[in-house]
Amino acid sequence: MNRLSRLVLPAVVAVALTTGVLLGSAFNVSTLQAQGPTAVVDDQSAILESVYSLANPSVVSIVVRVPASAAINDMMPFVDPRNNQTPDFQYGQGSGFLYDTNGHILTNAHVVESADRIDVTFSNGLTLEAEVVGIASDSDLAVLKVDPALVPAGPLTLADSDVVQVGQRAIAIGNPFGLSNTMTEGIISAVDRSLPQSTFRIPKILQTDAAINPGNSGGPLLNVDGQVIGVNTAIRSGVQQSSGVGFAIPSNIVRLIADELIATGKVTHSYLGITGQTLTTRLNRALELPLDFRGVLVAEVPAGGPAARAGLRGSANETTINDEVYQIGGDIITAVDDQPVRVFEDLLAYLFTKTNPGDTVTLTLLRDGQEMKVDVTLSERPATVSFR
Repeated sequence: MNRLSRLVLPAVVAVALTTGVLLGSAFNVSTLQAQGPTAVVDDQSAILESVYSLANPSVVSIVVRVPASAAINDMMPFVDPRNNQTPDFQYGQGSGFLYDTNGHILTNAHVVESADRIDVTFSNGLTLEAEVVGIASDSDLAVLKVDPALVPAGPLTLADSDVVQVGQRAIAIGNPFGLSNTMTEGIISAVDRSLPQSTFRIPKILQTDAAINPGNSGGPLLNVDGQVIGVNTAIRSGVQQSSGVGFAIPSNIVRLIADELIATGKVTHSYLGITGQTLTTRLNRALELPLDFRGVLVAEVPAGGPAARAGLRGSANETTINDEVYQIGGDIITAVDDQPVRVFEDLLAYLFTKTNPGDTVTLTLLRDGQEMKVDVTLSERPATVSFR
């Protein structure tokens, strides 16, 4: 697998926010172009103003107090003006937003997981202490709760992230570098990325060039209707600030995780028990496969896991291609429950969103040149995974 350049989790600085109401996104480009460039600019400005007016009251600043001995997960240090910095504590900031009318607030796990106190501040300046309902570290999501009777705004609406396409407008609201009420905009640059998170990866990640910086973590990424299409969670940068490559957890995964956290306080994920890599042209040549053949080559199968119990085979041999060593000889997964697996992210996304521990899935494999089907009963993800 290709190694990612350094990922910086932008869970930092934050403060407050403002007010709301939205006009729809009906927007006829050809009509506006006929009216001239000024009309286009004015209409685009009106859309952005409406999104901000709608969404901003529902976005919150989150200030966390963390014991001095704990990590604050790449959040910039923040001096709390109420308490100042003390040797016993450090402070960090992030963003979040109202999820429902019951006082539930969504944010990133890495914003709050080490906190011993969490305060959220609304756009009208109201600050409420929040409690943690649940944290899903593998998804980098967390649900907080405040007194719903005191909440001054309504929840944001989650869109269907599966219909989000490259080129669509993306709007972020949050608290970059402590600058509250900040909106930035850009486009969706890519979809269906995967993002490393501890031992595992988060699938179906949205990539955007909207400026996302430390402090935006946990805040919403919105469409032109003011609906949440993702939760801003990470940037790729060598200098801990926006370089035009930001990542958001898609709203369909957010909904799935949030509802389970609210219902049970925890989330369990299905575990197949393999490492693997997407087939490439070079691998296909080494494996004597058609150059356009697609699938996931199984590299390792840890003992005792679901895949091992079902008899999947890892790659027992190595080959060198252009001075790079590749593991070969393992099973090649081409489908799961008859859904095509062209890249590793296809397999990851299916397991993450369509299955639960205890479910049985049917894998279509290519083994020694022969297609076969193998049933695998999934288990719950272990806390750690040991290979070899």
